Amino acid sequence: MAWLQVLRVLALGEGEMSGPMQRSSQPQFISSVERNNQSNGPGTPLIDSIDVDQIVIPEKNSWKNLFSYIGPGFLVSIAYIDPGNFETDLQAGAQYKYELLWIILIASCAALIIQSLAARLGVVTGKHLAEHCRAEYPKATNFILWILAELAVVACDIPEVIGTAFALNMLFKIPVWCGVLITGLSTLMLLLLQQYGVRKLEFLIAILVSLIATCFLVELGYSKPNSSEVVRGLFVPELKGNGATGLAISLLGAMVMPHNLFLHSALVLSRKVPRSVHGIKEACRFYMIESAFALTIAFLINISIISVSGAVCGSDNLSPEDQMNCSDLDLNKASFLLKNVLGNWSSKLFAVALLASGQSSTITGTYAGQYVMQGFLDLRMTPWIRNLLTRSLAILPSLIVSIIGGSSAAGQLIIIASMILSFELPFALVPLLKFTSSRTKMGQHTNSKAISVITWGIGSFIVVINTYFLITSFVKLLLHNGLSTVSQVFSGIFGFLGMLIYMAAILYLVFRKNRKATLPLLEGDSTVRIVGRDTATEGEGSLGHLPREDISSMQLPQQRTASDLD
Repeated sequence: MAWLQVLRVLALGEGEMSGPMQRSSQPQFISSVERNNQSNGPGTPLIDSIDVDQIVIPEKNSWKNLFSYIGPGFLVSIAYIDPGNFETDLQAGAQYKYELLWIILIASCAALIIQSLAARLGVVTGKHLAEHCRAEYPKATNFILWILAELAVVACDIPEVIGTAFALNMLFKIPVWCGVLITGLSTLMLLLLQQYGVRKLEFLIAILVSLIATCFLVELGYSKPNSSEVVRGLFVPELKGNGATGLAISLLGAMVMPHNLFLHSALVLSRKVPRSVHGIKEACRFYMIESAFALTIAFLINISIISVSGAVCGSDNLSPEDQMNCSDLDLNKASFLLKNVLGNWSSKLFAVALLASGQSSTITGTYAGQYVMQGFLDLRMTPWIRNLLTRSLAILPSLIVSIIGGSSAAGQLIIIASMILSFELPFALVPLLKFTSSRTKMGQHTNSKAISVITWGIGSFIVVINTYFLITSFVKLLLHNGLSTVSQVFSGIFGFLGMLIYMAAILYLVFRKNRKATLPLLEGDSTVRIVGRDTATEGEGSLGHLPREDISSMQLPQQRTASDLD
C-alpha cells in the first residue's frame, strides 16, 4: 500500500535502499509541499525527483552544464526538417525562386523565441503547456483545445506518411498508395530500433539527415544562385498573388508547429534543474542557446533547399524533362536537383534521407501526442498504441488522395496539412504567451516587455495572414464555382460565420484573464513528500501530483518492466 511505502522510505532513508528493496519501494508519485503548509494552488510543480531516468544538473555555475541541457532542442528541431518542410521549400523555390526566403528567416526567428518560451514555461513551473491548459481553462474549452492539438499532431503526421511513401517509391518502385499503407508498419520498426537506445537511434537519424543537408549545401556551389537575389529574398518581404500567400502560410505552418510547443515544454522536464533562482535562469539560458544552435542548422537546411530549387528551376538551360519536373515539383521528383553532386545515386540517397527524416519526425510526433493526451486528459497510452492511432488517422486521407490523384495530389496534401498547422498555431501560441506573461504563474521569470511585444506581434502576424488567405480564397471560390446565386449566398453566410467563430475563439483566448495561480516553487519554500498512486486526487487538484518521471517513461526508448508500470 502507498502509506506503507511512505513509512518504509522515511524509516530506511534513500541511501540505505538498494537492490530489490529500492525498486519495490520506489514511489509512484512525488509532489512538493510548503513547509508552512500553504499551498501554491492547484498544479504545484515538482521540486525534486528520485527518478533514476532523469538527468541531474549540478548546482555549480559552469559552462559545462550546457552539455547536460543538450537534447530537447535538437529533438524539437527535427520537426523543422521533416518531409513537410522539404515539400514546401521545394515548391517555394520552384514557383517563386527566392521571393519567399524572408518567410523562412522570420519563421526561424519566431520559432527560436517561441520555443524558448515553451522551454521556460516547463523549467519555471515544472508543468508543460497541456497541463497548464487543463488547470486554467473550463472543461469545454480544454476539450476543444485538446481536439485541436490532436488534429495538429495528425496534420504533422500526414507529411511523414507521404514522405515515407515517396521514399519507398524511389527505393523499391512501390506505388505511392502502397507505400502509404506500409508506413503503418513504421511503428514496429521504431519498436525494433528502440532496444538500442534513443541516443544511438537519434545519432543514426542525424547522420542520414545531415547527409542530405550536406548534399544541398554542396549543390549550392554547382547551381550558383544569384547572391544579390538571395539577399533580397531574405530581407525584402513580398507576396505576389494568392498562390504565394498560400505557400507562405504553408511555410509558416511547416516551420512553427503547434505540437512543438507542447513537446518542448514537456521535454525539458526530463532534466532535474536546481530549484534556485540562479538555477532556473541558467536552465532557461542554456536551453535557449541549445535551441538557437539546433534551429540555426534547420534554418540553413531550409534556405539551401529553397535556393537550390530556385536556382535549378530558374535556370535557362534546363532539359525538357527537368522543366516538367520543376513545373510540378514534389518530393518524388526532387532528386534530380542533386544530380550534380550524387549523379545516378541522387534518387537513392535522397530517398534514404527522406525516409530518415520521416521516421525521426514520427518520434517527435509520438512524444507530442503522448504529452498532449496526458496533459489535457490525464490519460496515458502505451507509446506504440499511441503512434499507431495517430498514424492510422493520418493514413486515411493520405491513402484516398494518393489513390485518386497520385503522387502530385499527395504532394499537395502535404501543403494543405502545413496550412492546417498554421491555422491551428494560435490555439497553442496564445495560451503559451498568456501563461509566460503571467506573474501569478511565472513569478519573476515572466516575459520582458520587449519579448511580449515581439511575440504578440508574431502571433498577430500569423492570425492576419491566415485570415487574409481564408477570406481571399473563399471569395475567389464563391465567384468561380458556378453555383446559383442562392447557393452562393448561403455558402457565403456559412463560410463567413466559420471565419467569425475562428476569430472569436482566438479573441477569447487573448482577452480571457488567467485565473489559476501556479507560482514557481523554490528550494527554500518547500520540502519533498512522497505519495502513492492511490492518494492522488481527482480533477483539477490532481495536477499537483503529476510525476515528472512519467515524462521520461512516455518516451519510446525506455526499458521498463510490467512491475514498474503497475
